[in-house]
Parts: sequence; C-alpha cells; structure tokens
Amino acid sequence: MFKYFANFLKALYCNRKLLMQLTIRDFRVRYLGSHLGLLWAFIQPTVTIAIFWFVFDVGFKSAPVENFPFILWLITGIIPWFFISECLASGTGAVVENNYLVKKIVFRVSMLPVVKLLSALIVHLFFIVVIFAFFYVYDMYPTIYSIQVVYYAISAVILLLGLTWFTSALVVFLKDVGEIVTMVIQFGFWMTPIFWSLNIIPEGYKVYIKLNPVYYIIEGYRDSFINNVWFWQHPVYTVYFWTVTGFIFILGALVFSRLRPHFADVL
Repeated sequence: MFKYFANFLKALYCNRKLLMQLTIRDFRVRYLGSHLGLLWAFIQPTVTIAIFWFVFDVGFKSAPVENFPFILWLITGIIPWFFISECLASGTGAVVENNYLVKKIVFRVSMLPVVKLLSALIVHLFFIVVIFAFFYVYDMYPTIYSIQVVYYAISAVILLLGLTWFTSALVVFLKDVGEIVTMVIQFGFWMTPIFWSLNIIPEGYKVYIKLNPVYYIIEGYRDSFINNVWFWQHPVYTVYFWTVTGFIFILGALVFSRLRPHFADVL
C-alpha cells in the first residue's frame, strides 16, 4: 500500500500540469452559464454564514461562546465544514461526471477525486483569509498558533481523499451511494459541533461526538484561531484521528484500485 501511495504521489507530480488544467476546468464548468459565474463559489457560503449570523447573533442574540463573539466562533467551525461537505459531495461523483476520461483516454482515474479536492481547496483558501479578516475587524490578530491551520487543512485533504476514493468507486456500481452521502452530510452537519458547543452535551455523550474524525478538524481550526492550543497537546485524539484516517485512506485506495478495471464496462 505504501508503494501504491508513493506511485500515486509520483503520478500527481508527473501529471501536475494536466491536474491543474482539469482543476481550473472543473472550477469554471461548475458555474458556466450563470451571470455571476465563478463568484457563486464564494457567494453561496458567504450568504449561509450571514444567515446563521443573523438568526443566532441578531435574532436569538446568542451569548459569546467561550468568551469569543459568536460570529468568530461560528466561522471557524462552519468554514472547514463547507470545505469538507463540498469535497465529499463533489468527489463522490468525480468518476461518473468524467466518464469520457475513463472510457476513451489512458488516464490515472484515481486523480479525478483530487481534481474535486483542489477545486474546493481554492475556495477554502479564500475563506481562510476571510477568517483572518473577521478577527481583524474584532481587533483580534493572528498568533503563532494560526499557522497550524495548514496542518488541519492537510489532515482534511487526506481524510477526504480516502473517503472520495471509496464513494466515487462505489457510486459507479451503486447509484444510491450518492443519496446516502447527501444524507450523511446533512446528518453530520447537525451532529458536529459547528454552531453549538460541545460543552452543552452531557459528559457521557461527548466521547461519541469525538469519534467523528471531522470533529478533530473542526476543533483544530478553533484551536488555531481561538483556543491557542497546539495539535500535539491532544496526543491521544491526534493518534486516534490518524489511525482512523489511515484506515479510511487505505480502504478507499484498495476499493478504488479493485473496482477501477470495471469502470469502463459499467459507464
């Protein structure tokens, strides 16, 4: 498996120009035909954040969370969630959407989910800048802890690559997988502490919430911007996250490699 991963990284490097071309093409095609074009990639998440802010901060007048303004606490959780949900949703359909590459061209199909990840990452990087801008507006400036947002973004990419290899391969044969992923995303949004604090949950239930590897990433963004905590200060949970992520990554790679020879026949 390590050899497979090494060959995959080598293929990414050798095909880096093609990969970037496909990423740019995917980014453009997604919003082709709309008047605002690529701006929709940034408008939709911004409007969602504004709605949540208005409902909970202005309407319900939510109290500061952990002594931080609610809007700052909210965006540090919801922005990484946008990235995760977008990657999982679009990555699941990566093979089916690009069936012409599977059927007619000699192409490393395992790179197709990577294209979706990179496309979503472009938008995510913009919103990371938005986080810094919001903190600046509230007279709160970046600290040395903020640099570990890079670590958590990379952690999310590796987790998502394994997941999308798994789902994008299965959906070729089982169309219901796409609907299941949509349901999981909706369920995951409400079950992950994105706009509610883990502190409101009874102590006995917290461990179940923490079993979700996405919690590690969401909380990691807050550790980077709010809590000022290094990731190695959670040694047990960090080991747990990478164990689960490693398992998902290997499972996704195995399933994808085993089903890959049959894609063209089904598509």
